[in-house]
Amino acid sequence: MFQAASEPLISLALLAVDLDSVARRLRLTVEDSWDGHGSVRAAFFTLDGTDFVVTHHESDPPGTYVWVRRGGPVDHGERMAVLLAALGVGSEVISFSTWGVGTDLSRLPAAWTRKRVRQVESHQRFWESFTKRTGMYVGRVTYDAVTAYLHGYDHACDGALLNGLREWLAQTHRAGQNLVWHAQVVQVVFPAGRPVEPWSEDEHRQAVTGLFALLEEFFEHLASRHGVTQDSS
Repeated sequence: MFQAASEPLISLALLAVDLDSVARRLRLTVEDSWDGHGSVRAAFFTLDGTDFVVTHHESDPPGTYVWVRRGGPVDHGERMAVLLAALGVGSEVISFSTWGVGTDLSRLPAAWTRKRVRQVESHQRFWESFTKRTGMYVGRVTYDAVTAYLHGYDHACDGALLNGLREWLAQTHRAGQNLVWHAQVVQVVFPAGRPVEPWSEDEHRQAVTGLFALLEEFFEHLASRHGVTQDSS
């Protein structure tokens, strides 16, 4: 999520307060993501009309990085004062800032000097993240939402994720050869017949769980066919 929003953000300050403390004080939900340099935790919120993002990267020293959207107010000191007031702390917690308070230009935080180029995420890393944090990608986790997202992802990467899935399902699970892959999965997961619409939460959960299991089996098949082994790293 932070990676998707990184383009319109500018750095504001580094606070000598850990991210969890900031999140607790402001009642924020912290999201886990990955930006090409490793894991990053981030929370998004709005104060007094300014869109803030607070982050901490796994490779960075302790503290909370504060970012704002480029389209927001340009008076950084004033915006920072709003955030500090909400946190109930003073300017003494500012380790670095982009407008002068606490800033030592010879020791700029690493996060501010990284290239702001969106990293390419591997398909394996995407799949691992998608299965663990499905709701972060699709919102309410339903079978239709999950399959629509995977179809869009596969289309965007020219079939690199699901190429051959339909044929494999037909051959190994006797799913209808005339069906699209997400209909084949329903046929496999619900051998007694597709549930009557609208589906219950349990039926959506069963379908998504079955889909993930079939895809794991499919990916293992591809890996074994190409002699690929799992990297311990």
